[in-house]
Amino acid sequence: MSTPGVRIRAVDPGRDAAPWGALRAALWPDEAGVDGADDLAEALEPADDTCVLLAIDPDATPIGLVEARLRRDYVNGASTSPVGFLEAWYVAPAWRGRGVGRMLVAGVEAWARGRGCSELASDALLRNIPAHAAHLGCGFVETERVVYFLKRLAP
Repeated sequence: MSTPGVRIRAVDPGRDAAPWGALRAALWPDEAGVDGADDLAEALEPADDTCVLLAIDPDATPIGLVEARLRRDYVNGASTSPVGFLEAWYVAPAWRGRGVGRMLVAGVEAWARGRGCSELASDALLRNIPAHAAHLGCGFVETERVVYFLKRLAP
């Protein structure tokens, strides 16, 4: 599925820093420092294992992003390595439900296949039901649910 006039392209760190950072800040509104120059540079490393794509509307405005990387460590539910992994996926609210997210995921699928991957993985918070639906709509299947625990140790 494609949305007329919307195109997917690789991020250009120089030209796209401000809108890319704004999309990341919208995705993670409670996290400081996701949109600074150092944060954007870190999202592109290591270059051979990283893919950052933007969805661009007919007016040339970035309206969505996907960041992916190859993971060679354990990936929940995966049976191969490396695995393409969606690290960030966001579509501006006005563009949701119009195929933009699917277009971004299709771009990452092509990138991952080109690097020898036969699986693409992702995660979402338990309470983020819209993200679950978006993943399912793109052909992902839920593999497991995990609750992380932490205990602080006294010095």
